[in-house]
Amino acid sequence: MDFSSAAAAHLIAVTGRDLPGLLKTVDPDVTVIMPDGTLLSGKDAVGEFHEEWFSDPDWSMEVTELSRRSDDHTGVLIYDVEYHDLDPDGEPYELSYLLTMVFRRTGDEWLLFHDQNTLR
Repeated sequence: MDFSSAAAAHLIAVTGRDLPGLLKTVDPDVTVIMPDGTLLSGKDAVGEFHEEWFSDPDWSMEVTELSRRSDDHTGVLIYDVEYHDLDPDGEPYELSYLLTMVFRRTGDEWLLFHDQNTLR
């Protein structure tokens, strides 16, 4: 799978709430920095977070690609994200943030190695 296909598969898995599909796109040593600054380290921690998040039926997100760069071993994507959800009281809220995803190539696989969410 090439970089573009791997990145597309990752986003499809996220928006489709497909945990097995997502985990196929994630490096064992992945790091994720959430919009609130929380750091997730490793595929297991990322999987646990996404399992809980995917069980929430209320959220949606629109993703617009801003930048894409790659070479033989590294691919970097930057997206503008508009995220919509309900708070614990059922009140709607929105987040606007930049999502940076870094994929690295290992053999024939491109896997997510770092995911940074930066509030605007």
